[in-house]
Amino acid sequence: MGKNEFLTPKAIANRIKAKGLQKLRWYCQMCQKQCRDENGFKCHCMSESHQRQMQIFGQNPDRIVEGYSEEFEAGFLELMRRSHRFSRIAATVVYNEYIHDRHHVHMNSTRWATLTEFVKYLGRTGKCKVEETPKGWFITYIDRDSETLFKEKMKNKRIKLDMVDEERQEREIQKQIEIAASASVSSTNPLSNSEDNTTRELNLEAAAAVGKVGFALGSSYKDNVTSNGSGNNGSSSTRLVFEELDKDNNNNNNNNNNRKIDKNGSKVSGNSALEELMREEEKVKEKMNRKDYWLCEGIIVKVMSKALADKGYYKQKGVVRKVIDKYVGEIEMLEKKHVLRVDQDELETVIPQIGGLVRIVNGAYRGSNARLLGVDTDKFCAQVKIEKGVYDGRVLNAIDYEDVCKLA
Repeated sequence: MGKNEFLTPKAIANRIKAKGLQKLRWYCQMCQKQCRDENGFKCHCMSESHQRQMQIFGQNPDRIVEGYSEEFEAGFLELMRRSHRFSRIAATVVYNEYIHDRHHVHMNSTRWATLTEFVKYLGRTGKCKVEETPKGWFITYIDRDSETLFKEKMKNKRIKLDMVDEERQEREIQKQIEIAASASVSSTNPLSNSEDNTTRELNLEAAAAVGKVGFALGSSYKDNVTSNGSGNNGSSSTRLVFEELDKDNNNNNNNNNNRKIDKNGSKVSGNSALEELMREEEKVKEKMNRKDYWLCEGIIVKVMSKALADKGYYKQKGVVRKVIDKYVGEIEMLEKKHVLRVDQDELETVIPQIGGLVRIVNGAYRGSNARLLGVDTDKFCAQVKIEKGVYDGRVLNAIDYEDVCKLA
């Protein structure tokens, strides 16, 4: 029996040692061999089998590295989908679970040198939601299965229907405002005096009707008193009924006057209530349409990436031709006509000259085209007037620079 047979003590010891994870720098992905120390890795690199594998690698290194990268990414995301589909978890925890499998694709064979670079890549491509905290990087899996996409599509459909309902409500509110304005104009018309006379006659008729009831009550009251031996007539009971009517009318008038006066003693009109309602609806729209992404096609942006300064793109303007995963844009530079892929964090909105067209890229009126009326450099805000659509003609007085961008 040889010294390295399966059941020899040395073979058993070697299997025990090789059972756990070893250092990453002593692993050869091409040969799928783990060495236990530096000397063993050096001897392996000098072996004939390793040299043959390296010759294969030298023929097309990019394709091999890209293949290992795709395999590593697929395995990592599959683990996230199975084990941490709906949870926010530290990236190091997921990586430690991933490398428990001894035959996994090691990171030193991929195009990412560190776990931080890989996590940032997942965030840029929209495959995971990435957060940097004092305790490290945390990731949340973004489910893109067919069922989830169907649910998201239905949710977007419901949101669009809600927006249509909001637009219909705004039209109704606008009609109410016009009706209130026309009513205020008609109140100043002399013809309103005839209406007052008519209402006064109606009030007299109502009072007469109640007076008849009062007389009836008075006669019954008289009968009761006569039966009890009292000598009062029915006129006193009638007078009591009319006094009660006067008190009720006075109370109603006071209540109506109080409705028109607020706590500060100033008169409140119906228009102010409608304006308050419109402000509330605008707050709801602001909450719904305020997103953490703002890129859209057809706008002009400024590249603020210092990494591109050496190539002459820093603070240069370009047109967004395509938006990838909501956060990355394909920018066609205005001067050199080169096309770049830049993250929105390295881009900046552009404000045109007064009178120019802009697009509202974030906030309550997101997606609307408007014309720039003025800018306030102290408060970093602009005044725009919406053109076309449901909100045509509406003027927004204080909208942030980041929420508007010049149209190409």
